[in-house]
Amino acid sequence: MENKIRELRKELGLSQDKLAKQSNVSRQTINAIENNKYDPTLELAFKLAKVLRVTVDELFTSDK
Repeated sequence: MENKIRELRKELGLSQDKLAKQSNVSRQTINAIENNKYDPTLELAFKLAKVLRVTVDELFTSDK
């Protein structure tokens, strides 16, 4: 799964730390997700989508 979290986070002017705090996870978790080293749980995906003001479908795309 590829994601657009870094791009969306930067558009909103959020640091990894701020996104992490608003999503109730560590900054390291956000970093791992952004670098495609960790796939978030469905619950976390919904939290991230809410904070980033998009749908879960807009956050993630299938690998080609």
